[in-house]
Amino acid sequence: MTIETRLIEYTHQNTVLEGYYACDDRQTGPRPLVLVAHAWGGRDAFVEQKACQIAELGYAAFALDMYGKGVVGTDPAQNARLMQPFMQDRAFLQARMQQALQTARHLAGVDSSRIAALGFCFGGLCVLDLARTGADLAGVVSFHGLFTPPGNTAGQRIRAKVLILHGHADPMATPEQALVLARELTEAGADWQLHLYGNTLHAFTNPRANDRAFGTLYDAGAERRSFESLRNFLAEVLN
Repeated sequence: MTIETRLIEYTHQNTVLEGYYACDDRQTGPRPLVLVAHAWGGRDAFVEQKACQIAELGYAAFALDMYGKGVVGTDPAQNARLMQPFMQDRAFLQARMQQALQTARHLAGVDSSRIAALGFCFGGLCVLDLARTGADLAGVVSFHGLFTPPGNTAGQRIRAKVLILHGHADPMATPEQALVLARELTEAGADWQLHLYGNTLHAFTNPRANDRAFGTLYDAGAERRSFESLRNFLAEVLN
């Protein structure tokens, strides 16, 4: 298997963005698409590697860009500054996600009728917000995401199936917040699942996460289990 990758430029509100597209070049015909949303540091090697993993499953994968071409944080303080405008203006966040969806939907080789989205940390919040807007998606998956509701989608029906893969000990989105999210998803009519991994902190899929005091720690077991759940979910909603 050879995974073909290329960079895709697109724009939103005068900001030049750059996505990372990955697919198995042996496949012919349109492929289901999976959007991949990055964590608070920007579109980096981690999320590109995840896009390639998705492509190995037979899907087209598009690692989207929220911040701008070449914009990647280098430390927690800078990451927080990059993320903050989107947390303060969720309509802006949702519009940028919609632009990524529309860009990827029209890529050659993509089956625009079969699209899912997944995200990590901040990216988990981004894909949940995309679903909250009622976007035409088959499913969304949040890996150790943030759960804060946007405040502008009340009464909007969620069309996508939702899978939440989360650490029970995650200090950035607590079990209490997970219950609030569950009520929100139920009220929005979503078909949802919530998998909580015991004794698991934030960023459990990232081998570079090693700051227990900050609440981030890689967990190989939770990563393996969550990826298997993802595989099964994508097979259900996209095939």
